Amino acid sequence: MAATPPWTLSGRTVFVTGAARGIGAEVSRRLAARGARVALVDLEADVLEAVAADCPGAVTFVADVTDPAALQAAVDGTVGELGGIDVVFANAGIAPMGMVRSMDPAAFERTIDINLLGVWRTVHACLPHVIERRGYVLDVASVAAIAHLPGMAAYAATKAGVEAFTNALRGEVRHLGVDVGCAYFSWIDTPMVRGADADPVGAAMRGKLKGPMARTYTVAEAAEAVVEGIEHRSPRVLTPAWLRAFFPLRHAVQKLTDLQARAIAPEADRLFAEQIDRRGAAAASAPVGEGGAAAMAGRAE
Repeated sequence: MAATPPWTLSGRTVFVTGAARGIGAEVSRRLAARGARVALVDLEADVLEAVAADCPGAVTFVADVTDPAALQAAVDGTVGELGGIDVVFANAGIAPMGMVRSMDPAAFERTIDINLLGVWRTVHACLPHVIERRGYVLDVASVAAIAHLPGMAAYAATKAGVEAFTNALRGEVRHLGVDVGCAYFSWIDTPMVRGADADPVGAAMRGKLKGPMARTYTVAEAAEAVVEGIEHRSPRVLTPAWLRAFFPLRHAVQKLTDLQARAIAPEADRLFAEQIDRRGAAAASAPVGEGGAAAMAGRAE
């Protein structure tokens, strides 16, 4: 982490998207345990309320990051109930599996709408309040912003976009007293990653990965890294630890990824074609995990 002295979280207000499950839920619990007041934003009201029960003083908002009006209402509600926003943790995201030439275009575009444009909408709505408090923005990218695997083009493209957006934003608001960070995670034991492991394409891809990229890491590791990143207003949050060593060598990482992709792509392509034949392109391209299902259900409504 950065050498900046820890920033006291007690009494700070943190706006968290994707708060119902996985990293977002655990980060919210840990922030609350440090005395922060959290505004929890997600699509699943019942699950969100269960997280809020572990976060004293939390407020919840059911909102889709693809809906600017609903997102703005959540921001306005947070400011109205908690007095302002010190930190925004733009964490909502989905991950479809599929090959570019055959996946459902709607699934690809939905991923961009949530993962990239959703981050933009979240930050844009919160930023005036964060500037007012000279606070901190943390956007979630991924190791997929660095290493681009076949079968995950939609996800990788959005996470690379989040990284670029975040780096540009950092330069825009530094003189206003706002710090901006980008979080990079490898495979974390979240519902989304478990969904990827249950998907034929995802399982084939993961089964051929070697070294640290093949491992799954705990939500606790990722969440603690995020909380420490917020406390230090870090420009980058990387977990697991090996990502910190690999980050300066990112171009070499992609070359190694390309070598592994040679073994992954043919089988992933075949399996995805089989899934399309069996289930149709839309179902085969659907985002994995419970959160992904909720995102698509929200779209249908």
